[in-house]
Amino acid sequence: MTEVLEQEAKGTAAHSAKYTRNNPFFSTVTVNYLLTAEGSEKETRHIELTLDEGMTYTPGDAVGIIPENRPQAVADTLAALGFRGDERVLDHYKAEISLEEALRTRLGIGKLARGSVGQYAKLAPANEALKLMVGPEHKARAEDYCWGREFVDLATDFPHVVTEPQQLFHVLQRLTPRMYSIASSQAMHADNVQTTVRVIRYESHKRDRQGVASGHLGERAGVGARMPIFLHSNASFRLPVDTTAPVIMIGPGTGIAPFRAFLEERQATGQTGDNWLFFGEQREALDFLYKDQLLGMHKAGVLTHLDTAFSRDQARKVYVQDRMQERAAELYDWLERGAYFYVCGDASRMAKDVETALLDVIARGSKGTLDHAAEYLAAMKKQKRYQRDVY
Repeated sequence: MTEVLEQEAKGTAAHSAKYTRNNPFFSTVTVNYLLTAEGSEKETRHIELTLDEGMTYTPGDAVGIIPENRPQAVADTLAALGFRGDERVLDHYKAEISLEEALRTRLGIGKLARGSVGQYAKLAPANEALKLMVGPEHKARAEDYCWGREFVDLATDFPHVVTEPQQLFHVLQRLTPRMYSIASSQAMHADNVQTTVRVIRYESHKRDRQGVASGHLGERAGVGARMPIFLHSNASFRLPVDTTAPVIMIGPGTGIAPFRAFLEERQATGQTGDNWLFFGEQREALDFLYKDQLLGMHKAGVLTHLDTAFSRDQARKVYVQDRMQERAAELYDWLERGAYFYVCGDASRMAKDVETALLDVIARGSKGTLDHAAEYLAAMKKQKRYQRDVY
């Protein structure tokens, strides 16, 4: 972000103790290291960021990180549009900046949205190919085109459509903050916030791509770098008020983040409730995130049970839901003791598979039907004993 934005943020902060996405705190990266080992198919990083005085969070909350588009993506987009980058434009707040800065810090030039295709088509009403991707009747065609593409592809495939740089503010969405589950307890780390980031890199349509925020954090946010951040409360994902209540946590991959925060909080504040973590990844030797800390917590008794599922370490893939089934009897006993059950991670498959396994665990444990298990789970939800943070 520019010095002007930084000064604006500092000035506004003097009148407000609370930082927001529109008034972020310019944090310093103090730690940024790989959690995964060489040879892993994933690049997962642990990142620590400074906090200003008065910034507080609760385990279960998220940190909002405002990224910049990578310089190469900006340069490629400028080339596709036929602009130099020094052209002047007005941003969303009517501040005059260069087009290069707008593409780097204000506009979402990453993952292509169908809405952007529609707005782009309005600038070229005579273009028949673009017309075929506009309107509800062409939704499927437009979504197929957008899949795996970014704005640079649209500008390359349909050149000379944007004639004035300012038009881009009508075509492109804003560059939005990315929300990451907080992986630390402030009771243990008073002046910083920590998170766990999977860096996304892939190739599609003959171009190398990367996640906007994860790529920034993975490549351009080394120790000493400044990042605009804010804290985001998540009141629907909280440790039980009763500090003696048992807690069951299902967190494969980066879904481990809030549960590291939960465990640190319970350890630092002397909470006595039992804790059970199910963690899954591909390979134990390469992908066991926070291994030493978790094993240390298990040895110290903070973590009552630690069940792991490394899917690629044997011929038959094993996932967290399989480990749940193996421990069904004790899991049900914990639920009967009033345990709180938490899930964090992938919403599309993992969370659904975990819920299916949980219903089966309840049905088997209660010697009841799946309908009875559904009623049991509904009661847990009502009591806020079943909480999910899925994405």
